[in-house]
Amino acid sequence: MKTPIWKKKTRAKIMVSILGLIAATAALWWGIFALKPYQISPDQMQARYRYSAPAAFTPTLKDLGRHGYEVRFNSFDGAAVNGRLQYPSDPAQAKTPFPLLIAMHGLGRSHMRWWQATYKGRETLEHTHLVTEQALKQGYAVLALDARRHGERKNLEYSVIDLMRDMDLWGQREPYEQMIIDSIKDYRLLLDWLLPQPQIDARRVQTTGYSMGGQMALILGSLEPRITAVAAIVPPHVDDKVAAVSPQRFFAGLAGKDKLWLLSADDDEYASAQQNQALFEALPGAANRHLRFPGGHLLPTSYAEQLRPWLAPMP
Repeated sequence: MKTPIWKKKTRAKIMVSILGLIAATAALWWGIFALKPYQISPDQMQARYRYSAPAAFTPTLKDLGRHGYEVRFNSFDGAAVNGRLQYPSDPAQAKTPFPLLIAMHGLGRSHMRWWQATYKGRETLEHTHLVTEQALKQGYAVLALDARRHGERKNLEYSVIDLMRDMDLWGQREPYEQMIIDSIKDYRLLLDWLLPQPQIDARRVQTTGYSMGGQMALILGSLEPRITAVAAIVPPHVDDKVAAVSPQRFFAGLAGKDKLWLLSADDDEYASAQQNQALFEALPGAANRHLRFPGGHLLPTSYAEQLRPWLAPMP
């Protein structure tokens, strides 16, 4: 028995109405909640990254053996910060001060990924521990801290997953931006104390980071004239929807660095090959290098060895 024409027309009208409702709802959501680009002035940017050292600021260093130290301090806002500082040899016996590598971890990870091939039973898929091994072999001291909301600083009531969900669904950019900004301030505050120490060569301070850490390395390197070289490893593509933490807002401060390197993947889930190329071409300076790798966001282990020339002193 054939369906009456009037029923077919009624169903079609209902379907059109449903699709129209979905489209209207989507348009309403986009108009109210979706993140949109915004402008931030240099003065506003400077204000967001400004910090003041607490009175009598002195971090606590716990000897871990083998020239490593657990680092703890209360930051500019009183927040507890933890991390690790590793020397390649006994600093008390060193004939010359050590260059410093500042290492920044990715979203959802912790500073422990720079030291261990596995952590809490899970493999360090980014192979960042191999970068640390390479740096120590080349005579660097290595510093890594837990970013805000990560590692020991994890907020179980409002996790990074919650934060990213609310940004994507409801346009709440402020928690994400503040997480990045305050994490960078933590590093800057510690550098104020660390770089005058006699065991550190303040003329050779380099920073690198993986994923979110690569994004942070570009920002920290721009803000800090004390940093001489930057290697950003697979930083995600971040635009003016979160302008206060977008690397493209910090290119001017990267001019004059000894070495600016970008390590990218041709099929990265978080930054296309075209976006990575545009980022590299926008970096100022003549001593830049772009290392491209096949595959996705997790680079092959060989990338750590290819950083060896970046760690070598300038001729």
